[in-house]
Amino acid sequence: MAFQSPSSPEPGAVFFDRREFNLLLRLYGQMVAQGEWRDYAIDANSDRALFSVFRRAHDQPLYQIEKRPALAQRQGAWSVSGQGGMILKRGHSLTAVLRLFDKTLLRVVE
Repeated sequence: MAFQSPSSPEPGAVFFDRREFNLLLRLYGQMVAQGEWRDYAIDANSDRALFSVFRRAHDQPLYQIEKRPALAQRQGAWSVSGQGGMILKRGHSLTAVLRLFDKTLLRVVE
């Protein structure tokens, strides 16, 4: 994958708006504070935007949060995939899809 600076995504690329990006970074910050995640990557293509999270920088992504506007009228523009590409949750709103991680955030502390 070639590196592109965030200020110059490919023309016509799908990207996250400010509200979506803030939600993603808030979740990322919470998971980093718990020691679950350590790195992330953002990718903008002509048909989708990806926010990938990693346990370590050289690993495969633990999760990929995808925005694909072409699917908005069908199964929903948002999805979360786990390792191996299996879709864990799909929906019409980013907030609803990110609830998948609520179980991880609500751990019992002894």
